[in-house]
Order: sequence, then structure tokens, then C-alpha cells
Amino acid sequence: MAGRGDPPEGTPEGFPGGGEDEYRSVVFDEAFIRAAHLQEFSAQERMGEYAQAVRSRSSWEGRSGSRQAVLLVLLILLAFGTAIYLGVRNPYQPPVDERAEPLRTTVVPLAPQGPVPGGTPTQLFAHSPVAEYRTGAAGINLPIAGRTSHFAESQVVTGLSIAKDYLVASSLEPDVLSGATVRPARLLLDPDQLEQFDRSVESPSDDGRHALAGWLVRFDPRQVALAEPAARVQGTLRFEETSPDTLDVTADHTYTYALRPAAQGSGPVAAASLFTVHRVVHFRFDREDLRMHRAELLTSTVEAGPQACGADTTGSLKPLLAGARASDAGGGPVVTDPYATARPAAPALCGALAPSAQPSL
Repeated sequence: MAGRGDPPEGTPEGFPGGGEDEYRSVVFDEAFIRAAHLQEFSAQERMGEYAQAVRSRSSWEGRSGSRQAVLLVLLILLAFGTAIYLGVRNPYQPPVDERAEPLRTTVVPLAPQGPVPGGTPTQLFAHSPVAEYRTGAAGINLPIAGRTSHFAESQVVTGLSIAKDYLVASSLEPDVLSGATVRPARLLLDPDQLEQFDRSVESPSDDGRHALAGWLVRFDPRQVALAEPAARVQGTLRFEETSPDTLDVTADHTYTYALRPAAQGSGPVAAASLFTVHRVVHFRFDREDLRMHRAELLTSTVEAGPQACGADTTGSLKPLLAGARASDAGGGPVVTDPYATARPAAPALCGALAPSAQPSL
């Protein structure tokens, strides 16, 4: 039977007493045990001579931050300098907005060669060349628009629309026609032309620059009133690019108004007459005009009748009403039909109103 401390299989072969006799002579007294305390080295002590190869974290971060700040400043300065250089050298800078030229005006009265026909507005319109004309702004049609070399189709449409707005404001607005206001037309003008326009309103003159009739249609409210608010209109709008920065629009329209004496009051109109205005207005638009929805007028030619040749038409127009005759019957040397558009204006200071332009009652 195995001893109490022996393993069940007995003592291994070649190791008497299970190998314990080999350590029995090693004795650890109390003094040795107390002297054998554990010592923990710091991280720097464990690294030994390699500890100095690692730089301080705070020192590295400080230097890195300074370098990044300097690099950022240099990049900003470089970008700023490049922008200035390209701005100076760029040949495609937006053009400077040039000052608008003064409007040049021509106003030609057309004298009737007989008494002015009278009747009701409906009769007069039905028996005149305007029988098939449209009413009011519907008679000012925009042409089919397309892009030009330097203007997009949308810009061309904008220019045509501004021209139409000005024609409506200056030729069809009842308060403008009656002399109550000029504001609708003034609001659409280039600011450079406002001084000339205001002088034409306050002190019109026949100097080719300050005839109010060149800017708008207005009748003397003391003498004339509208027999029907809506005029009859027909004509054309044309556009062309005149430079890489300017777009021109030419409006050639005939406006026919039914008028009556101002003293007649607001009763039934039995003695109305027709008054015809042929306007050719040459507009110019730069890119700023298109953006700000405003117009610059270069030239304006007006032929209007029936009027007397000696009448002062630089301000309000002076229509001859139903039954009236021109004192200088026969008018000027040129017989002019205001319904014939797309032609040169009468070269004389006064023209003779073509009989075909009057209603045939």
C-alpha cells in the first residue's frame, strides 16, 4: 500500500522520494524573506537610454500649430494676390455702364385738306383704315425673338418687353393722354435721361431735344377729351445687336384716338373725330438697362394729325376736331399717310394729311 504522501502509482522511476529530497537542503530564513521586497521601475527607467529619443508632446504640438498658422496665412495671401491679378488681366470684365445719349426728337404736324369728318367713335373706327386694328396694348405685338451673338434669347425678350411697356405707358395710358401725369413713362427711363425728360415736361421747346411729343402723347385737357378710352393700334417691333454690349429695338406704330371737345362733357358722343399719331421710337438697351427694366430713347419721330401747321406741338398736341379746317389748307409740300409704316418720316416741318387717312362716312 502506498504511503500517505506518495502518489497512487508510486514514486517515479529514477526520482527517489518524488524529487523532493533535491530541495530539502534549501532553507529561507526570516531575514532573507524580509530583504527580498519587490521594486517597481518607472516607464522612463524601464526605457533606459532610449527615453531621450521621444520628444515632449506639448513642445511638438506648439511647433506644429505655429507652422499650420503660417501656412494658412501664406495660402490666403496667395489666393488674394491671384484674384487681384486675374481681375486686372481678365479681358472679359463686365462693361462699364456708359451714360445714355440725349434723345433726338422730330415732330411733324399733318394738316387736313378739308373739314375733319365727325361722327360716333363706332362709326369713325368702322369706316377708317383702323377697322381691323386691335385695341390698346393688344396691338403692340412682340416679334419672334431669338438670341444674338452676345445676347441670350431671354435678354432679347426682356428688351422687347421693356419697349412695349414704354409704348403703352406713353401712348395708351389714359391719365398720360389727358395730361394728368407723366409718371408711368418717366419710371421706365434711364436715369441719365430724366433731366432732359423733366425739362421737356416743364419747358418744352422745338430744339430737337425738348419736344414733349417726342417722349409721349398728350392732349390739352382744356380743349380735348377722349371720346373712347381705348385707342386702335398697329405696328411692328424690330431688334438688332449693335455692339457686344448694346441691343437696339425699333418701334414703328400707328395709334388712332377718338376725341371730342372738352366742353361737351360726359354725355352721348355725337361729334367725335379721329386723331392719328405715327410714332417711330428707337430704343437702346445695355445690360444694366435690361437688368433694371429701363429704357434709353435714342430718337423719336412723330407725325400727327389732323393739326394746323402753325400749331405749337412741342408740348401737348393740338388736334383739329370734327368740322374744323386748317387755315393753311393743303398743309405742307408732302402728302403723308400716317398709316403707312416702315417708311421715312416726312422731311418737312409740316405735312398734308392724306385723304385716305380720314374716315369715309
